[in-house]
Amino acid sequence: MPELPEVETMVRGIRDSVVGSTVTAVTLPKCSRKPISIIPGLNNIRKRVIGTTIDSVDRRAKRVKLTLSSGDLFVIEPRMTGLMLLSDAPTQDHLRFQWSLAQKNESHDLWFWDRRGLGTIRLYTAQEYSEQLGPKKLGPDALEMTPKLWRDQLQKTSRPLKVAMLDQKLVAGIGNLYASEILFRAKLSPQKSANQLSSAECTRLSNSTLSILKKAIQYEGSTLSDGTYRNALNRDGSYQNEHRVYMKKDTLCPRCHSSEIQRIVQAQRSTFFCPICQLQ
Repeated sequence: MPELPEVETMVRGIRDSVVGSTVTAVTLPKCSRKPISIIPGLNNIRKRVIGTTIDSVDRRAKRVKLTLSSGDLFVIEPRMTGLMLLSDAPTQDHLRFQWSLAQKNESHDLWFWDRRGLGTIRLYTAQEYSEQLGPKKLGPDALEMTPKLWRDQLQKTSRPLKVAMLDQKLVAGIGNLYASEILFRAKLSPQKSANQLSSAECTRLSNSTLSILKKAIQYEGSTLSDGTYRNALNRDGSYQNEHRVYMKKDTLCPRCHSSEIQRIVQAQRSTFFCPICQLQ
């Protein structure tokens, strides 16, 4: 489930603890579950990273990025259930990767935990990173989108607006949950053709995107009923208490109080919206 707010929360949660730390070891914790994708192999990773320093911790769309003093970069994609943790994993048998770190004569650890095993870990050179995750592969970050940039990007497709918002080549970072919440706040139909938005509608979409995502980051993301998402200290996020439409099918619209929230399926994903507030 981790989307931009959750990944940004992971980044902020681990940054102060790991930046400036030296990598002393990388290991695969004992795990009987299906292995996750780790490229290159562990021995190759060890040769390249042990003794290097973590210079920065950032986010690229819905991925965590650890930049090393060597110029190499770890890119961790949490996907559905992955977490970056500093302590107390939800379960021990889903720990997938461990960085042993040292800083100022003190040692500590960073873990990647993944219940469903869909996440990935990649160690890229700077050139590989540019080729795989540069501007030609991913669109502008959702937090950097202006009304004009929204208009320019959406002019590229006639797909339904909600579907277009999930295309990471158009806009990077928005996932299914927040797309529904953004469109509800912007009073825009998820079924409207993306290239048919007016300038005024693109302004509403831009303002709504920034408002929703920044508030979700402030609340440290959304922990849903399955309890999977946790922050770096294994605590719940709280933005789920602010959801207006996501998973609210058949409940009264919190804005117009005249219709019930509906659920439709778009591109195999659930979309929640108010048919009155968000008219085509």
